[in-house]
Amino acid sequence: MPTLRSILLVTALLVSHATFAQDTAYDWVGDIYPKNEGIDILNYAFDIQLTDNSERIQVVASIDARYESEGQNQLRLDLVQQSDELEGKGMTVDRVYTEEGELAYEHKDNQLFIDLGREADKGERIEVSVQYHGIPAIGLILGANKHGDFTVFSDNWSSKARNWLATVDHPYDKATSEFIVTAPDRMQVVSNGLLMEETDLGNGLRRTHWKNAIPISTWLFALGAAEFAVQYVDTFDGKSIQTWVYRQDRDAGFYDFAVPTKQALAYYTDLIGPFVYEKLANIQSNSVGGGMEAASSVFYGDRSVTGNRDRRWQHVIIHEIAHQWFGNAVTEYDWNHLWLSEGFATYYTLLFREYAYGVDDFKQGLRDARNRIIDHYNKDYDFQIIRDELPDLDDVSGGMIYQKGAWTLHMLREMMGTETYHDGVRAYYAEFINSTAHTGDFRRHMEDVSGLDLSKFFGQWLHQGGIPRLQGSWESDAATLTVHLEQVQPKYSFEIAVEFEVTLIDGSKELVVLQSNSRTPTTETFSFDQAITSVSIDPNTRLLAEWEFTER
Repeated sequence: MPTLRSILLVTALLVSHATFAQDTAYDWVGDIYPKNEGIDILNYAFDIQLTDNSERIQVVASIDARYESEGQNQLRLDLVQQSDELEGKGMTVDRVYTEEGELAYEHKDNQLFIDLGREADKGERIEVSVQYHGIPAIGLILGANKHGDFTVFSDNWSSKARNWLATVDHPYDKATSEFIVTAPDRMQVVSNGLLMEETDLGNGLRRTHWKNAIPISTWLFALGAAEFAVQYVDTFDGKSIQTWVYRQDRDAGFYDFAVPTKQALAYYTDLIGPFVYEKLANIQSNSVGGGMEAASSVFYGDRSVTGNRDRRWQHVIIHEIAHQWFGNAVTEYDWNHLWLSEGFATYYTLLFREYAYGVDDFKQGLRDARNRIIDHYNKDYDFQIIRDELPDLDDVSGGMIYQKGAWTLHMLREMMGTETYHDGVRAYYAEFINSTAHTGDFRRHMEDVSGLDLSKFFGQWLHQGGIPRLQGSWESDAATLTVHLEQVQPKYSFEIAVEFEVTLIDGSKELVVLQSNSRTPTTETFSFDQAITSVSIDPNTRLLAEWEFTER
């Protein structure tokens, strides 16, 4: 049964965030990408020719687009062109055509402008094919892996797909995809979705066709070609769980990736909603250092295979699987809202750790993240999670989007209550599954389930820099406790509730809470039925702040 003091504590935590209004128009802020919502890309089909030990590729990209508004006579795609600045690398377009014939085009400023020759009807679907060739400067890594074998792996984060794929290279326009790859027959090819065909063509070549029927953003497109060892580990909900590692790493890789994929898929499905993709493949790659959450086909760096199920790499696996829900199935509409992907995946990694390893591991993960945030803000106090400007769409993250984004969700859950919080997330996921969202969409669902005005909460944790810096002390006189607390950060306003654990002389513990704001030092006195031996701040790891707290 809750005590009166605990009921007052929870009430104070809610009130501290629910009663202050703040303009959070940035919940809908957008980036600088030249969107055209009058055109919806439905599907990409990439027919790609790979040549053994060569960086040069040949591609025919077929783009199926539906024209949603009248007056459209063009299709604009991103495609990095061959140039001296890239030392001769980049793509050269050979022709653009439809089934009706050739189309005029202009390839400039790393964009391909295709003239349809007429105005498309509203609702009309048009398939345009682009034939091109070249050597990717970045985005597709062709070369030797750690064993000296020639491999091919994509690295599309965050706007690098345009270096080898003719696409609308931005998360706002999700599409299904196909990769039809002709490669040396000593190599296996893996991509998003389901394997549709493998055909040996003779002359040392093999054709492999993967089809992904779930709409995703372009940074989530995956292509890997190597001499793989492939294991079909298990199934989840009728969907294949697979491991793809270099042939030399077969035994160690099969052991490392055997867990915790199925356990994580089941946990997130129960907690959030359905896993939407057609398989889950864990893939060793030399195109990433850590992990990359490509939809249904997750890439991990060379060093991920250790043979001892290294705990740090296990955390990477959990993180990338969490992305299949946040970032992949529900995707940020603009890069400014990247925390909807990285902050969520970071926090849901911690939630799985709590489920699998216990609450102490969960809290240690929170404390580690808080220490990284403190270190960051000691160097760059103005960094904010949702920024109004992103001048470089290939540099959209910043480390604190992961850790501070996760902590924002943690404080939200602590404030709302666990079940209410999860109800809100499930509703948010259900509405935007296989689509895109802004922070305002998420906030709306959390306010709907909680009945709270979360404007101040979202404003102070997402739309401004810094974190609270607290200077405090305590003193006691018999059974009376006096706590002094002041915010001393150089700028920014925070309205917070701060918990203190009071240890009494018989060893029992009580919780008390102080309201704190950045404008007014706070002193409060509490009475108990016995003497006080010690007081600690934030005993339950609920607050993102830095502090000095001592006995007077």
